[in-house]
Amino acid sequence: MSTPPENSHPLDGILIADFSRILAGPYATMLLADLGAEVIKVESPTGDDTRTWIPPERDGVATYYLGINRNKRSVSLDLSTEDDRALAQELAARSDILIENFKPGGLGRFGLDYESLRPTNPGLIYASISGFGTAEGATLPGYDLLVQAASGLMSLTGSPEGPPYRAGISVFDVMTGMHTAIGVLSALHQRQATGTGQHLEMNLMSSALSGLVNHTAAHVAGGVVPQRMGNAHPSLFPYEPLPTADRELIVIAGNDGQFRRLCTALGLENLPDDERFRTTEDRTHNRDQLRPLLVERLCQRPADEWFETLSAAGVPCGPINSVDQGVQLARDLGLDPVVTIPRDTAELPSIRNPITFSDASPRYDLPPPELDEHGADIRAWLRSPRHAPTTHTKERP
Repeated sequence: MSTPPENSHPLDGILIADFSRILAGPYATMLLADLGAEVIKVESPTGDDTRTWIPPERDGVATYYLGINRNKRSVSLDLSTEDDRALAQELAARSDILIENFKPGGLGRFGLDYESLRPTNPGLIYASISGFGTAEGATLPGYDLLVQAASGLMSLTGSPEGPPYRAGISVFDVMTGMHTAIGVLSALHQRQATGTGQHLEMNLMSSALSGLVNHTAAHVAGGVVPQRMGNAHPSLFPYEPLPTADRELIVIAGNDGQFRRLCTALGLENLPDDERFRTTEDRTHNRDQLRPLLVERLCQRPADEWFETLSAAGVPCGPINSVDQGVQLARDLGLDPVVTIPRDTAELPSIRNPITFSDASPRYDLPPPELDEHGADIRAWLRSPRHAPTTHTKERP
């Protein structure tokens, strides 16, 4: 692997005006900022709501906010005032990308909608994020929990005998943030050929239905309405936690070869040739007969021993960790999950960008900004004369 040039980042030279808040938009802009884009986070005078979503916190700031806002600069603008509104419009005119998650059409009253900005910045890539789109769902609030319920995810999560459950994270906010990043990068690539930008629209509901993958496919292509199965998989067995002598262990046999290796490691060599268990479909249909046979053997030894034995045999398996244990496992596996960001007082630990490049690198040079931390410099830059840029290369504050 070659050594990346010092300070070489894939999105160097790209300027993003970030008019988003909460999670989906800020997560997208953080991913892009990690890759070198200059992100100016535009906040109202009260700031991003997540600054105060406590607990947990670090030095009085919500870790929720800290987790999705590194590598950005903050300016506070009151869009209801003429001067700040003009500065916001000037920022949009100088930017390559604008990302916003106001209610659909909400920025129009400030002259910050795509149609208003396109004449002065035809190369602008303008990404709008909403909860339920811009048609009949335009007035619905875009909270992840609402989308988990409305999309059907909660109907799939939890015990069959119990109530529906939300996922442990705001899964569709994160997913929509990634879709947004994919969309703006695709539009950026197209702009190289056409010279013009475009308006992108993402919404949590569409991301949810796309992200439900096999379950939505089961309905639209197979005429099936999936139901809650706890930790079981509708199309595979084993693919779930199974008890051992001391605690549960995730055990997976995703194909016939893995199932045969699992049975050999458990001393159940005859099972793969049993007509009830020969194929994936057979094992799925007859899981109630197969499960007790596997559990009987697994309960003879503790989980850690089975983890070593089954892993050595090429059987996918793993512990059910807490979050701290998950971070430690990543360390043990050499994944270097934690990076440190320099601050005036002390370094801030953060989870690294998950992308590894052979000839570039993410950056971690700016801690999540305090509200309006860079406001004076950004306002001065926006009030300075604008010089004609060369091929979409924007000036920097």
